[in-house]
Amino acid sequence: MGRTALYRDPVPFRPARAEVQLEPDLLTLRMPDGRVQRFTLDGCTPIANDGFVMARIDTRWERRFVRMLALEQHYARIVVITPPDHGALAPNVVRVPEAPSEAAIIDAEEFDALSDWLLGGGRLAACAIVDLARLAAIASPQFAAVIGEVAAQRALELVWAARGPLRGGSDLETALRPLTEAAKHSQRAAEALVAALAHAAGATRRRRRG
Repeated sequence: MGRTALYRDPVPFRPARAEVQLEPDLLTLRMPDGRVQRFTLDGCTPIANDGFVMARIDTRWERRFVRMLALEQHYARIVVITPPDHGALAPNVVRVPEAPSEAAIIDAEEFDALSDWLLGGGRLAACAIVDLARLAAIASPQFAAVIGEVAAQRALELVWAARGPLRGGSDLETALRPLTEAAKHSQRAAEALVAALAHAAGATRRRRRG
């Protein structure tokens, strides 16, 4: 996508965010007003694009730049956008679509994790450990545990391929570092880390016995 001319804000503009929770086949959004939207992911078509929303800043209306992720089913459509915090679009510089007024605003890090997951086909097997760590932060508790187990198996495979079955614990810690860092800021990533360490311990014992 091309570069978009923006006017930066002298005073930060921060609209309310929605809470996002991801499961393998379901996206749940809790809107700032308390409404809950649920969207089935099985068979949906994700479409990513740049766009804008109209926002009232002081006494004037501005076109605010956002990134959009539209999820479409034959019976429903939902749009998730990044926060319109990055500045106003310069007039008459670029034509981009307007996001619907009911679009859910989520933090940019959550948007990146969600869009990468869906645009990549929604397969854990295609994710690197750093991608799994980002995904765990928006996952439901049950899905976070699954993600942690997948991250652990991926880390163990990396360690075993490099050094064989008898290796130090520090190697596993290094491989899981993205998840460890995510766990410092996200409860759900912390739950994924607990699941990862438990899976790694069990897999290690089984490998040594075998």
